[in-house]
Amino acid sequence: MKKTLAISALCILAIVNGCSKKQEKTQDTPPGAAATADKTPFPDFGYLPPPNEYSGPVFKLSQDYPDAVPNGPLPEFFETDYKKDWRKYLEQVQAYCFEGNTEVDFRVEYNKTRAWYHMPWQHFSLTGSGREGIHGLTQEAPVQPFQLAPTQSSDSAGAVAVGFYNDVAGYTIGQVWKDHYAPDHSKDVAFKNGAVLFKLLFVTLTEKEAVSQVPWLANGIWWDGYVVSNFKRMGEPDPAIYRHKTKVVLIQMDVMIRDDRAPTGWILGNFQYNGKLNKPDSWQNLIPVGIMWGDDPQDSTNASNPQPTKTIINPNLKETIINPDANELPATHLGWNSRLNGPVDNPMSSCFSCHSTAEYPQYALMSPLFNEDTAKVNPPGSAGWMRWFRNLPCGTPFSSDAHSMDFSLQLAMSLQNFYDWKAKQAGLFYDAYKSSEQRPMMKAAREEAEMPEEAAQPVRKVQPITFPY
Repeated sequence: MKKTLAISALCILAIVNGCSKKQEKTQDTPPGAAATADKTPFPDFGYLPPPNEYSGPVFKLSQDYPDAVPNGPLPEFFETDYKKDWRKYLEQVQAYCFEGNTEVDFRVEYNKTRAWYHMPWQHFSLTGSGREGIHGLTQEAPVQPFQLAPTQSSDSAGAVAVGFYNDVAGYTIGQVWKDHYAPDHSKDVAFKNGAVLFKLLFVTLTEKEAVSQVPWLANGIWWDGYVVSNFKRMGEPDPAIYRHKTKVVLIQMDVMIRDDRAPTGWILGNFQYNGKLNKPDSWQNLIPVGIMWGDDPQDSTNASNPQPTKTIINPNLKETIINPDANELPATHLGWNSRLNGPVDNPMSSCFSCHSTAEYPQYALMSPLFNEDTAKVNPPGSAGWMRWFRNLPCGTPFSSDAHSMDFSLQLAMSLQNFYDWKAKQAGLFYDAYKSSEQRPMMKAAREEAEMPEEAAQPVRKVQPITFPY
């Protein structure tokens, strides 16, 4: 995460029904919407190495989102008790995400088992964190010294990641982005039951640093990426000039499941790589860290473990379960007071806390610590701080004057990136020009200059080429 920015059966039924109602509303046509949506393809990526540095496969954005809600059977883990059999649930989710993907290096357009999709508008970013063109990785959070292991002294590495969405989740993305130049964020978004989201996270440690400083990254899975490996450069005016083709190593996998059985509608899980296990299939070295279905808002004890020598489990948490096997799970910091979080995540937050802030416009910070003034008035454990640890139901905005993006930070960011890009273009697109009250004056000025109408129409086209866009 960056500083820039990022129950009873009756209760369950009420929350689920509320989520469903919000989903039905998202299918309405917004006032003033164009009769025909613009389907100009979204760009695949923003940054690609020059041909003399890389000539291999190129990332392809999977963007043929379903037009109707998929009606196939739910995956088998929807029959598993996620509390009693939490590990079985997570392993089934992992197997579902891996099937047809591991053998094609997660180039999902080649998956012969099921369709997976990516989030659009990750290629562009004012901060320089946009998607690269080898594996579709975006710049994520810096890694602090000793965050990963007592021997990890590197202070310049960070996480890069790529996210994937199944067909049920892809439907919702497609509804928001039905018109590629007029996304619909006029109401709360709510993913359908059965939506599955997962993210693979890699760290930019060098191979020498990874092996010597973080022993559990041995026997790692390494990908090529065109990234800013030194995260100290991400705060500079033009971080893009520090991009280079380098290898990054798998460290973490996050999963999110829209499951109506959960009190809030969401179940979140996390995996951490442990190469010391050295399993025949290296992807199976991703070990479950734990699962959470709420943020335990009753627990306001201020505790964290930012430089872990062991994993500290909080037995008082009721909505988080952490893997207790210290021989299998490397020492990890977890989140605030041992809520679920991964090794490259914020030790003063949680998976649920961060994702609950997904909204548009993005008024809320992902953590009160990301702004000095906000942190001062919301100290850890205070009533203001606990606003970030509420159990928000699916489809509920974090801020009262925003619309929910239903726990999808990437969906919220896609909208922000689009409007950042649009603001930088200046002037009017043709559709805005046509409906503008200024058109008569503009037309008169054009005629006075003896310009043909076509010459005065801005070209509105997205080019799937390398950055700058």
